[in-house]
Order: sequence, then structure tokens, then C-alpha cells
Amino acid sequence: MIKTNVKITFLGHSAFKLVSPAGKTILIDPFLSQNPQTPDSQKKQQNIDYILLTHGHEDHVGDTLEIAKETGAKVLGIVELIALLKSDGLDENLAIEMNKGGTVKLDDFSVSMTNANHSSSLGGRYAGEPAGLVLTFDSDITVYHAGDTNIMPDFDIYSTLYKPDICMIPIGDLYTMGDKEAALAASMIKAPVFIPIHYGTFPILSGSPEVFKSETEKLTSGKSSVRILQPGDSF
Repeated sequence: MIKTNVKITFLGHSAFKLVSPAGKTILIDPFLSQNPQTPDSQKKQQNIDYILLTHGHEDHVGDTLEIAKETGAKVLGIVELIALLKSDGLDENLAIEMNKGGTVKLDDFSVSMTNANHSSSLGGRYAGEPAGLVLTFDSDITVYHAGDTNIMPDFDIYSTLYKPDICMIPIGDLYTMGDKEAALAASMIKAPVFIPIHYGTFPILSGSPEVFKSETEKLTSGKSSVRILQPGDSF
């Protein structure tokens, strides 16, 4: 069991809320108000410090602009996506742009941007490349949100470089990896804990978390465990 002072809440689809040991509240890919999985109590967010985006698709950008306007949250993403959000009304004082391979220090954690094998657009406009995000909390855990992605050899590198403790990984199929492909990816990443995401939100996202759990624990000889969270669950 991983010991941590980071609180992690699954909000459905690929969205998470994390509270750092210093009390900073972070949203990742806040697709909330239009997300059929997000509990009603979580669809509106207050007191947010940071919004982190993996890529520009609407089921990930979600309510970013509204939340940033209401809370003053700073928004981090790849350069081209941040440029689009600024053109759509994001206050440039709230914008944090970066690119793959870069790391940004924010309060008591840092964010590193990794590769993801997918696509990215916002309202039909090119939004840069998709990414994964590694959050390294000072004297605490490292969390890797893989974003929307296919399996790729980069996972071996990220396992060595970042040594993530917890990895959120897509399993839904059709637009990302399916359950068995994601399990093979998990065996490359080697995190102690995996959280399956991007499945079940809509019927076409048919990946099975139970199949992912079984395959992952088999391929890793039990060295990695899978936590199947329901929207609203925290740990």
C-alpha cells in the first residue's frame, strides 16, 4: 500500500482532482458539467489552484475556461493548446505553456510533460500534440496521467526516468488503448498502482476494467495492483 499525503479523487472519464500536501488543489482534464459519469456534487468546482490539460479534445478540456474564470486557477498545457485557450478568453496571466520533455515547478509539486500517441484538436483547430503529465510531489509520490494514448516504447523510458507510484491509464478502446493493450503498457510502466480511465463514459468505450486488472496483475506477476475507482471515489 502506497503511503501518501496526496488526496486523489476520480471525477469520471479522465478527470481527477488532487490535493497536494501543502493544500493546493489541482484538476486534470476537467470534463465535468457535460460528463455523464461525474457526480452532480462534483460538476461545479471551487477553490481550484491549477488545471492541467493533456490535450485539446473537448472531453478533456471540458470546463477549463469556466473554472479558470470563476476560481482564478492557472491553466497548464502544451504551447498550441494554451494559445487557443487564450484566444477563447483565458487570461494570459493564468496561462502556463510548456512542451514535451519540459518540467515546471508549481508550489510543492512539479509537472513534467511526456509523449502520448494520439491526436489533439479544439473546436476543429489544431491544438498541438497530445501529452501525458507526470506530477512529482515534494517528498511524496509521483503520479503519471498518461492522457489519451496508444501503447508505445516510450513507456519503458518513463518507467526508468520518473518511477511513477500511481499511473492513470486509458483502457476504453476505439479512441485509445483497449484493456489488454493497456495491460501490456502497464507492464512496461511498472507503477505499483494503476487506475483505469477513459472507459464506460459512453457505450463505445467498451474496455473492461476487470479484464485490465486481471491481465495487468498477471503480466506484472502481482507487482502492480489495479484500483478500479467509481466516479467520486477518493484515496
